[in-house]
Amino acid sequence: MSSPKSKTLDLLGIGPDSELDPPARAFRTTLALAQKLRHAMDKRLREDGLTTQQAALITVVKGAGTPSIAEAAAALGSTHQNVAQIVAALVRKDLLEVRPDPADKRRKLLAATSTGAAYWRRRDESDFAAVADWFGDLSPRELETFCALADRVFKRLDEHEA
Repeated sequence: MSSPKSKTLDLLGIGPDSELDPPARAFRTTLALAQKLRHAMDKRLREDGLTTQQAALITVVKGAGTPSIAEAAAALGSTHQNVAQIVAALVRKDLLEVRPDPADKRRKLLAATSTGAAYWRRRDESDFAAVADWFGDLSPRELETFCALADRVFKRLDEHEA
């Protein structure tokens, strides 16, 4: 069963009939998909005054415990300045807090708040369901392959950054 053609794929020249070299097509496809996914999640979060970037930062903080702004910026592939702006917005919303580093008072550490934890517990189920729907045309095996391939690209990029 074939799916209908996507206008986005045609407009960007990345569809099945693309004349791009495979690496360029993969790059453009990944960027376009990331933008579309970010837009879809921004739309879901908008009613609560949040963005996908803010949610991603909270995910980093939850995963890392108490990262510094620099560590969070590196994890997000963003700048210190951009992450500092996101932190300021999340602190105002009581979803993150900034603490001094006990080992180095000049360094600031990020921590999740109990308000934030309660907020995400209320949202998680519906957000996970939406994401599952977005990837609903892929089988579990295809999703595993998708993630494994992306992991390999991440690893390669990490090696180039080192």
